[in-house]
Amino acid sequence: MKLSAAFALLALGSASAFAPASNSGSGASSTALSMSGVTRNPNFAKLAGGYLFPEIGRRRNAYLEANPEMADKIISLGIGDTTQPIPEHILSGLVGSASKLGTKEGYSGYGAEQGMGDLRAKIADKLYDGIIKDSEVFVSDGAKCDIMRVQQVFGPGVTTAVQDPSYPVYVDTSVMMGQTGDINTETSQYENIVYMPCTAENDFFPDIENLPRADIVYFCSPNNPTGAAATKEQLEKLVKVCKERGSILVFDAAYAPFIRSEGVPKSIFEIDGAREVAIECNSFSKYAGFTGVRLGWTVVPDELTFADGSKVRDDFNRVMTTAFNGASNIVQGGGLACLDDEGLGEINTLIDYYLENAKLLKEAMESIGYDVYGGSDAPYVFVKLPEGKSSWDTFSEILEKAQVVTIPGAGFGPGGEGYLRLSAFAPRDTVIEACERLKKQMA
Repeated sequence: MKLSAAFALLALGSASAFAPASNSGSGASSTALSMSGVTRNPNFAKLAGGYLFPEIGRRRNAYLEANPEMADKIISLGIGDTTQPIPEHILSGLVGSASKLGTKEGYSGYGAEQGMGDLRAKIADKLYDGIIKDSEVFVSDGAKCDIMRVQQVFGPGVTTAVQDPSYPVYVDTSVMMGQTGDINTETSQYENIVYMPCTAENDFFPDIENLPRADIVYFCSPNNPTGAAATKEQLEKLVKVCKERGSILVFDAAYAPFIRSEGVPKSIFEIDGAREVAIECNSFSKYAGFTGVRLGWTVVPDELTFADGSKVRDDFNRVMTTAFNGASNIVQGGGLACLDDEGLGEINTLIDYYLENAKLLKEAMESIGYDVYGGSDAPYVFVKLPEGKSSWDTFSEILEKAQVVTIPGAGFGPGGEGYLRLSAFAPRDTVIEACERLKKQMA
């Protein structure tokens, strides 16, 4: 069955499932749906469709509903979800912390909203080599959640700049916060967002000096989806422009441990002047297979201030203490184990595994003549499609004919059209199988 037909059947089934039951008796009106008197937040009405990754899941499920015999053949190179088990030493930190809760001596309740002092200190020492202070580290339940917390600090009255293509959370949360106008249906871009084109022609780094000023600049390196890792010189330019314009840079470093190239910064705070302009968000999700465990952190330097001289750190702290009760004590125990020497060694082994997967995917696509980006300092491979080829159409064709789930580049913004993103977060045997299927389908 064609995927489009499957989607139509899914929509029909969903509509009938939620339709009120018919009733020809005198009580029919009692089944009518009632509405509250509360006006919907108009910013949510601006959002274009559903969030990307649930939409990918919906389309995959629709295909499987129409073709249940294919359930065992599906290979996912889509959402960047880790697949390898949590390593032994890191797992022992989780297990040990959970066990303590069952003892009188080890039990703990609410902790500091900013995170355990030992973990904050260890992050500052082991991951930043002391170039940040532990008091500037805010431990959380993940970088994605922290992006929204950062947005709450900035509020609706700011202008945002994003890489194009980019991780959808930066744009969607900006819309939710009321920072944007409506979407332009011709360009697929929101009013009051500065889209920074990142293309193969500019090495996926924006010509920021010739783009309009924005209050808040979101930048991800290594990048999702392109896999590009910004050089020191590029990040120096980014910090310089933000400083000259009085902009705040929100630097997403969630894929930092994948950097293997010499001299490529893993943190924005390796750049002189960054402490006066930047916030950094990071996560253990891809470091240690914590996508389901949930643990991250955000660094807000003391030097970063608003126009009135007040500290950004103080407002971020207020958000954390008001709307968050701190990351799980159990999970923070796992975080401490991650940063032991044994844990860091286990993380390197995991990263090497996924980077080898990325290498296989990149080589497979290059072998059949495609231009391919990323895959060296990042777990994502960004494949240039033939001229005029739709990324959503390609996604559907590969799912139907090869049973491989990918991500269409257009899902990351208009600048991603004409590309396909492949994720290396899969077991090795399925990556090898996927390579063979993709070569057969896309050659």
